[in-house]
Amino acid sequence: MNKKVTVVGAGNVGAACAQYLAEANFCDVVLIDVVDGLPQGKALDLTQAGPVRGYDVRIEGSNDYAAAAGSDLIIITAGIARKPGMSREDLLNTNIQIMDAVMEGVTKHCPKAMLLVVSNPLDVMTYRAWKKSGLPKHMVFGQAGVLDSTRFRTFISMELGVAMTDTQAMVLGGHGDTMVPLPHYTTVSGIPITELLPKERIDALVQRTRDGGAEIVKYLKTGSAYYAPAASTVRMADAVLNDRKILVAASVHLDGQYGIKNVFTGVPVILGKGGVEKILELKLGAEELKALQSSANTYQGIIAGLK
Repeated sequence: MNKKVTVVGAGNVGAACAQYLAEANFCDVVLIDVVDGLPQGKALDLTQAGPVRGYDVRIEGSNDYAAAAGSDLIIITAGIARKPGMSREDLLNTNIQIMDAVMEGVTKHCPKAMLLVVSNPLDVMTYRAWKKSGLPKHMVFGQAGVLDSTRFRTFISMELGVAMTDTQAMVLGGHGDTMVPLPHYTTVSGIPITELLPKERIDALVQRTRDGGAEIVKYLKTGSAYYAPAASTVRMADAVLNDRKILVAASVHLDGQYGIKNVFTGVPVILGKGGVEKILELKLGAEELKALQSSANTYQGIIAGLK
C-alpha cells in the first residue's frame, strides 16, 4: 500500500508539489483547494501524464478535507502569493486566517499526520499550524532553509561556473530578509567558498540569496516562485516518508538551542521517518549567532501579536 500525501492549495506551488511527488513515484497524492473544480482538474491532468512520465500512483483532487483521511504527511501551500513590493510579513493577516481554516479541516480528518508548511510568512505560519494542530513539535516543520540553501547553491554555481551538484550550502534563520547564510559552511566539492571567492563577491551572493524570492516576484509581476519551492518541499517529503536521514536547514521549534526559545526558525536538522529527529547546533561566530537570534526575535515579536 502506497504512502499518502495531501497537498493543501492547488495553486502554482501546490500543483508543482503534486507533480514532483507523482514523478517521484513513492506516494499517492491528494490535492485540496477551496476553488471548485481546480484540484479535480489538475489532479486529472496529472493522472493522464502518468503513462508518459512513467509514474503509477493515485492522484485525487477534492474540495473536501475528508479526502485527506489516512495521509502520512500534509503539505500546506495555501495562501495568497506575494505581489511586487509586498514583504512576507505583509501577507500575515490574510494567510493566518487561511491557515486556521486549513488546520480545522486537517485536524478533523487526519489529526496524526505530520505537517510540512510552505505558506508565507513561513516561520509564523509554521508556528500557527503547530499551535492549532496540537501535535508534538517534531511532527511540524517548515520548508525554508532547503529553498534558501538551494538558491545560494545556484548563485555560487553561476558565479564560479561549476556544477550545481558539486555545491553545498547552509542558510539559517527566518525565511525572509533576516535569513542567515553561512559562507564558511558553504562549499564546492568540500572547499569553502571563502577560499574560492573574495569577500565582496560572497557578500553580493548572500544578498542575492536574501532577495531570491523578491527577484522572481519582480520578474513575474503577478505571481511568485513555485518550481524551486516545490522541488525543495518534495525533497523534505521524501526524507520523511522514505526515512532518508538527510541533514538540511528547516524551520523548527526551538527550546533553548542557539539561545532561542518558543519560535520556529531555520536551523540544521536531520529529517527522517520521525520527522525532526535531531536539531544540530553548529559552532557559529559571534556575529552569525547574533544575526540568527535577531532573526528569531523578529518572528517572536510577530507571534506575540497574534490572537
